Amino acid sequence: MSQIHSPSTVNPPPPSVPTMFVTDDGTANPLVNTLNVNGVQSDENEPNGILTRANPNGSNNLEIILTNRVSGVTTTNTATPATVASLDCGSTPGVYNFDIQVAGYDLTDIAACGYFISGSVRTTGLAATLVGTPDKITNEEPATTTCDANLIVSGNNAVIQVTGIAGKTINWRVLSQYIFVS
Repeated sequence: MSQIHSPSTVNPPPPSVPTMFVTDDGTANPLVNTLNVNGVQSDENEPNGILTRANPNGSNNLEIILTNRVSGVTTTNTATPATVASLDCGSTPGVYNFDIQVAGYDLTDIAACGYFISGSVRTTGLAATLVGTPDKITNEEPATTTCDANLIVSGNNAVIQVTGIAGKTINWRVLSQYIFVS
């Protein structure tokens, strides 16, 4: 006895290569079987901390986005506070809780410093207020003991500042994550 298989025309099998990828706010479509997948970060607030996005919608570019992040770089050669990164707290009243990592490298003395800051900022939607005093863990080599890093507020912004040393070139990098609730 022989068996004959007739493909169903009502429910055809899926294609061997996907023809589209639905994201959180659009669709990415492979072009000639190629989908570009890129990792990026954003300061936009997303409770899960991650989004997917076709950029632009309908293209073959898919972004995996780590959200709720604030980052920046700067170089100092004075003892004047400098802003490395800031976040506009927006028009929705609520509170932001930050975990901030700051690294500084003194090119002049080949020395380093590092800080971990945990702090909260409340906003009325018009003005930001620091909640209490941020906790800070400080790691400094002797040549960098007069450096500093802080979370402050200005207007309706949460601001991450660093202070270098006069006459010494220090490269700084900040990476921060936050959660928001209103």
